Amino acid sequence: MFIYLSKKIAIPNNTKVNCLAWHQNQGWIAVGGDDGLLKVLKLDTGKESQSSVGGQSAAPASVNLAMNQTLQGHSGKVQAITWNEQYEKLTSSDESGLIIVWMLYKGAWCEEMINNRNKSVVKGMCWNDIGLKICIVYEDGAVIVGSVDGNRIWGKEFKKTSMLGVQWSSDSQNLLFSVKGGQVHLYDHEGNFMNKITIQSTLGANDLAEIAALRYYLKRTKGIRDTPTKSVGRPLVVAFTSGCIQFMRSYTDDKPVVVYANMSIGCCEWNEDGTVVAVAGTTKLQGDSKPSNVIQFFSSKGEHIRSLKLPGTELSSCAWGPGSLRICLSIDSFIYFANIRPYYLWTYFAQTMVFSSNQGLLFWDTNNNICRIKSVPHVIDLASHNNLCAVLSHDEASSRLSLCTALSTSVDTRLIPLDAVFVRLNGQFAIIASRTSFVLCPYVPSQATFLSGVAQKKERFYHVDDTPAGVKHDSTYDVSSRYSSIIM
Repeated sequence: MFIYLSKKIAIPNNTKVNCLAWHQNQGWIAVGGDDGLLKVLKLDTGKESQSSVGGQSAAPASVNLAMNQTLQGHSGKVQAITWNEQYEKLTSSDESGLIIVWMLYKGAWCEEMINNRNKSVVKGMCWNDIGLKICIVYEDGAVIVGSVDGNRIWGKEFKKTSMLGVQWSSDSQNLLFSVKGGQVHLYDHEGNFMNKITIQSTLGANDLAEIAALRYYLKRTKGIRDTPTKSVGRPLVVAFTSGCIQFMRSYTDDKPVVVYANMSIGCCEWNEDGTVVAVAGTTKLQGDSKPSNVIQFFSSKGEHIRSLKLPGTELSSCAWGPGSLRICLSIDSFIYFANIRPYYLWTYFAQTMVFSSNQGLLFWDTNNNICRIKSVPHVIDLASHNNLCAVLSHDEASSRLSLCTALSTSVDTRLIPLDAVFVRLNGQFAIIASRTSFVLCPYVPSQATFLSGVAQKKERFYHVDDTPAGVKHDSTYDVSSRYSSIIM
């Protein structure tokens, strides 16, 4: 993945920006800031590049604004904004606790509903997956769940509990609250306490600090895969201000993946298809006398992908654009845009280009200009040799390896008991590798089948640390093979 800064928008009167929200379907960007600042912007992408993969165009290098509307209604610092994408509503809240719901009417945003509890500041707002319910949490422990038409469903006050944020579970049956003291509490959709979420016990108090962001990926439309990981492998992320990030398969996961970003985290957000999480904050880079703004990208398994140093002093928010090909960041009184060039899965053999897209696995016969679509969920990697293509995908508890012809027909399939990330193909073996192990699967090229029965015992598993090489606990970065040799 390659990322670079492409555009900068200055807010008038040097008004500081506090929060951003980007509508994934229509492209509206909500901007909240000091002195009641609330704007809705929309980028005029014009005629986007016609070169696309699976129907998704690349983000243009530079764009202008197609919409720039200032919304009047807030007087204090706007601290939280969120879109209801299903019903095209915008919800905003300021430091006084005033909440306004906005709707689009004849091409302009106007006030639809207003609410002010006049007791505490709103710390988090979240619509559920289908946009029918919104949960609002206040710093003093009050929680309100309302419907999209403005009716109050239920409300509770949790004494001696200071809320920091809220997220709905993917099935809308549970609510997760981030609470001061580095805790995450789980409640059902009616507000009944269930339990506390397990925070990795090996972490010290200094590592936990406070929770900077709690994000539970809610599935949207499918996007193009850009990292070799299982799709939404760990959709629940708990990021701490200290730089510690916990990735969980669900709120019941007792074996989370924990990584250290070596930065003070301010915010984090999932991309459109839940394969990459952006984590933004500050860190002191080598050679710098003061901390710098940085954004880091991690896969859904917690693997670091890329980092980008950012200008400015105070980074407050980030938001992904439609298709996850652009990201915006609020820094001081500016909005910065960065373009993203993902890594696309593809291979070429027998005059056929095979690539993964949001439509599925596409087999493009370049000679006859015929495109065939094959439905393969969770594609991880692709490889080819002569007239065969190897497709590595994830099953429920293992990896699935399929041999396909140029006509997209699967001729043989093998389940591999590895959390695989790479596949390579030569004239003798299919080489499947995880981060720590790899396996050689012999096959017959002329028959396009794996060996079976007694011959299947020729499959050999290896661990990267089996042969001492002076380095321990080193993970696999890439694999290459020829007919008689393999390089890892």
